[in-house]
Amino acid sequence: MIRNIIIGLLAVAVIALGYWGFQEQEQKQVLSINAENNYQRAFHDLTFHLDQIEDELGATLAMNTRRQLTPALAEVWRVTSLAQAELGQLPLNSLQLGKTEEFLYKIGKFSYQTSIRDLDKEPLTDKEYETLNKLYDHSHEIREEMREAQAYVLKNGQRWLDIDKELQAATTEEPSDNLVVNNFEVMNKNIEGYSEVEWGAGLTSIEDLNGELKRALSGKKKVSKEEAQEIARNYLDLSDRAAVHVADTGKGLVYPAYSLVIDDPDHETNYYMDMSVEGGHPIWFLQERQIAEPKISLNDASNKAQVFLNENGMENMQLIDSKQYDSIGMFEFVYLDNNVRVYTDAVMTEVALDDGSIISYEAKDYLINHKERDIKEPKLTLEEAETSVNPNVSVMEDHLAIIENDLGDEVLCYEFIGTIKDDTYRIFINADDGEEEKVDRLERAERVYDFS
Repeated sequence: MIRNIIIGLLAVAVIALGYWGFQEQEQKQVLSINAENNYQRAFHDLTFHLDQIEDELGATLAMNTRRQLTPALAEVWRVTSLAQAELGQLPLNSLQLGKTEEFLYKIGKFSYQTSIRDLDKEPLTDKEYETLNKLYDHSHEIREEMREAQAYVLKNGQRWLDIDKELQAATTEEPSDNLVVNNFEVMNKNIEGYSEVEWGAGLTSIEDLNGELKRALSGKKKVSKEEAQEIARNYLDLSDRAAVHVADTGKGLVYPAYSLVIDDPDHETNYYMDMSVEGGHPIWFLQERQIAEPKISLNDASNKAQVFLNENGMENMQLIDSKQYDSIGMFEFVYLDNNVRVYTDAVMTEVALDDGSIISYEAKDYLINHKERDIKEPKLTLEEAETSVNPNVSVMEDHLAIIENDLGDEVLCYEFIGTIKDDTYRIFINADDGEEEKVDRLERAERVYDFS
């Protein structure tokens, strides 16, 4: 009797286990089907939008009026943004597609910057028409590679989940025999030869901060590794006994720099820093450690950050934003030039609220942009500029400021900080023509979640 009961229980267990396994398998199949459908949609949408980019670029070459050209370039920007997103959705992480992503980014940025310009006052130059011609030619080559890949997928019922498995299993030494993968690789390889395209200085400054930093530091006196050690100790206010390890950054950066690891015996941890070889400027540093409960206020921490900047040669810096995350204060400073806020010359710092030490610093924007400026008097009065502010905004304060507009040009603005309901906004009005250059919504204070 007992034997029969045991056999019966085992039979039920086997059936239950089989049913559970069946359900698991069924769920996996549903997830696989959904993933494959998403990959297929992204791939075919990408192919379609690359077609559109070629068509729109070709159409711009025949246009001669702003009324037609501006919306056509805006459409190129819109479609390119979609193509970028779709490329990112495909399971191609193992492939080196950086040049393709960069090329799509540049097409979008070039078309956007050109479309928002007043083409009646500043029509396309000969170089820009030449750029459009080259973009059109290159977009045709990209389209051909993608069309061939699409035809192969449709003819052979190629599954993206299978492509993903092939990529994960393949070694770097063995070339793939999958035509779809090969076409992506060929497309990316061909794009490497597109460096002759004249994108314009404004685009370069937005896209290639490292290149801009290289130009900004070029020609300055080079520092040795021993000098870099001393600069780091002074910057971090450490004693001569603090150990500093210096190494070349290698080929990852376009500008020559040192990577430093600096011992901090007081906190039993290290600082990590990048310093330029030319000029010996710390570009960023970071200290990772456990921060204890706050003992100083956010205001006191901002004062310590201000003193740190002054002591390291960055005077006339004004605090424009501060936030607190747990036991860390985050502060953004900009250069103040004759009472004009220069937003391009920005520095970010973080201060530990347990003891007031500087635990993070980033000054790439400041190093790239800081220079002597001849700031002209604004053509508009403050009152005239304020008429361009949305009347629903309750203005609380105002400043003169220099910002970089969407074309990459520095412009003098009146900065208005105001509120609508519970939101705070920073609004920049061009001080010469009253145009609204930029509107930023400022972040609210972070909510503290207490689950105790």
